[in-house]
Amino acid sequence: MNEAEYLQVIEELDRVISDTRDTMARYEAAGMDAQMPEDYDKLHEIYAKAVKEQRACTLFMLNL
Repeated sequence: MNEAEYLQVIEELDRVISDTRDTMARYEAAGMDAQMPEDYDKLHEIYAKAVKEQRACTLFMLNL
């Protein structure tokens, strides 16, 4: 991948991170994190994976 492609992936991951954070906040505000802990945990896994992948892409791009 070239730098432009890495930037596109990083931006898309940023959207996933932002959307997931927003969804988690809505879950918490509605008390759904306690009512549906498995779903909330899945959201947290999506968030953590996206952050990890974004970090890896950023580091790889910086080493190009």
